[in-house]
Amino acid sequence: MTQTARAAQPSFVVLPLEVVDKPTVFSFLIDHYAHIGEAVWRQRILDGKVHWQDGSLIGLDTAYRPTARAYYYREVPVEAKVPFAEQILFQDDNLILAYKPHFLPVTPSGDYVNECLVHRLRLRTGIDTIAPAHRLDRETAGVILMTTRPETRHIYHQLFVDDAIRKDYQAIAKLTPELLAQHASGELTLPRHWTVKNRMQRSEPSFTMKIVEGEANTHSEISLIAIKGEFGLFQLSPITGKTHQLRVHMQSLGMPLLNDRFYPMLLPKGPDDFARPLQLMAQRLRFIDPVTGTKHDVQGEQLYL
Repeated sequence: MTQTARAAQPSFVVLPLEVVDKPTVFSFLIDHYAHIGEAVWRQRILDGKVHWQDGSLIGLDTAYRPTARAYYYREVPVEAKVPFAEQILFQDDNLILAYKPHFLPVTPSGDYVNECLVHRLRLRTGIDTIAPAHRLDRETAGVILMTTRPETRHIYHQLFVDDAIRKDYQAIAKLTPELLAQHASGELTLPRHWTVKNRMQRSEPSFTMKIVEGEANTHSEISLIAIKGEFGLFQLSPITGKTHQLRVHMQSLGMPLLNDRFYPMLLPKGPDDFARPLQLMAQRLRFIDPVTGTKHDVQGEQLYL
């Protein structure tokens, strides 16, 4: 029998109101998650791994209930351990400001179910209601805001919707030949600044992004602040928050981030090379706590040339 790792915390799906052709929860799950396979869902249900919010089990013939939540436990082949530690930088009754290392997902995803920041922090603090207020790519390290109380979670999420939080990143990339020539001749003055605005949308495969024609829906402020050899250290402030925005914007400047496996070219999937992390760091978060009024200015680790 193949050994698997099971998520310690359940995931859930809200059964859509508009679905009218699925008489049972089982029939919905095998259609909605077709990539998992009917046999897997059948065995999960038979093993008691699918249930309603109150804990009562869902069987193979349990009727479909529009808008209800069906809970299940994700399973993957035994997951690799990420050999880097998270840190708690600040904690109070409502939030945790944590440092997430490279390669560690924030929540269960892909081949990871328990090896993620949420699960690590829940084990470390004993708080099983920890959840992220925003996104941070698995490949990116840095400071992230986690909420601890479901009743105040939406208030902290609103900080990002209202652009009421300042996020500063650092990145390393190989400089363009033009910038290297300007630097060699003494014509380049630091910091060198770019304002990048364009329209981004999903590409193929769907977890990547691309720039297209049309009204801008992304905005980043990017500055080159130091140079060593052929590489530059950049400070980046995403004004909007699209998926992979900074990575795509750096690529659009002709300077894709060092060790980026997605841009400018998607590399074949393979095991993580822990010695070559993506050179992107969410280095600083600044905001006024909407519940307590506390002014937060939290900095994590830095990148160095």
